[in-house]
Amino acid sequence: QVQLVESGGGLVQAGGSLRLSCAASARTFSSFAMGWFRQAPGKERESVAVISWSGSSTYYATSVKGRCTIPRDNAKKTVYLQMNSLKPEDTAVYYCAASTRGLGVTSRNEFDYWGQGTQVTVSS
Repeated sequence: QVQLVESGGGLVQAGGSLRLSCAASARTFSSFAMGWFRQAPGKERESVAVISWSGSSTYYATSVKGRCTIPRDNAKKTVYLQMNSLKPEDTAVYYCAASTRGLGVTSRNEFDYWGQGTQVTVSS
């Protein structure tokens, strides 16, 4: 069983930055693709960013491209989401997820394990 624990959410003003962290319990963390998703009230959960197991491949949603990065540290079993130039529309619960399916995964249906989520609120 894989446990994912997110941290780093909070309230920030528009234009500010946040770094979310996701710590994993799995011994095989380095074999998982990792992703960040978000869900705003009344909306579907959407993909924000994904990184391959090796870190050599990344995906970013159009809405965050150029403002976010998704580094990972396999030795620490942790993946991050660095968010800059935050906008009020970035307000959502952010979830960390792990996928065993290898390269090219981006949709939530391709991820097997989920964290409990962390709230990010961006004020205007």
